[in-house]
Amino acid sequence: MTAVAVATDASPEATVLDSAATPDVASELMNTMAALPAGHPSKAGLRDRAIEAWQPLAHHLARRYAGRGEPLDDLQQVAMVGLIKAVDRFDADRGIDFAGFAIPTIAGEVKRHFRDRTWSVRVPRRLQELRLEITAANNTLTHSLGRPPTVADIAAHLKISEEEVLEGLEGARAYSSASLDTPISEDGTTSLGDTIGGEDAGFELAEMRVALGPALAGLDEREQKIISLRFYGNLTQTEIAEQVGISQMHVSRLLIKALAKLRRHIDIVDA
Repeated sequence: MTAVAVATDASPEATVLDSAATPDVASELMNTMAALPAGHPSKAGLRDRAIEAWQPLAHHLARRYAGRGEPLDDLQQVAMVGLIKAVDRFDADRGIDFAGFAIPTIAGEVKRHFRDRTWSVRVPRRLQELRLEITAANNTLTHSLGRPPTVADIAAHLKISEEEVLEGLEGARAYSSASLDTPISEDGTTSLGDTIGGEDAGFELAEMRVALGPALAGLDEREQKIISLRFYGNLTQTEIAEQVGISQMHVSRLLIKALAKLRRHIDIVDA
């Protein structure tokens, strides 16, 4: 068994440690370290031994959050960060034992990891925390009821409204996302990305037609006719010249002049 002995033949604060600590010894490690003044040469060694002694608690708390999409190794590392914070912040003068301080500190660090690092789409913190509460309630109620709980069951258990439960479930959909390359057909030839619509050129054309209406009204009658025959009737300049009764060269000049007017009008509207 590990022993923590305070040597009486040297400084009363000198500490001798050996092997792995039991829970009682682990607690005494913290109390002994807390009693030492800042900068004491024994404090760094005690800190390392305390972290090692309480490591099983951190791993135990990490396992409580396993199966939620994060590797256990990552959760254990996060829990160890929480343990280190607890060791460094513990104040024995507050009248609580170290375990009572460390457990919420470690659990809070793990919950913060889920809240800040594992969401594919950012949602309000309130919904992130509500998702964790709903997940925990679902696990508890499934065990106690012997069946999956209903929305009403979860609402009653958490003492919130059914609308809040539904909001939390909807927000939980942002927790994970699927790749656009995910196959959605049996033969694997169609992916999720294939179902996403592309840009519809028809919208741009419709907007252009709306803008061209007032612009065309600013042309004289012959310019309007030439524009209509060229771009709506798909006639060549020679065919337009025959219909209007002017030369093909004149048609070309009138087209250039009319198009310049249209561009100026559209540029003014866009500006």
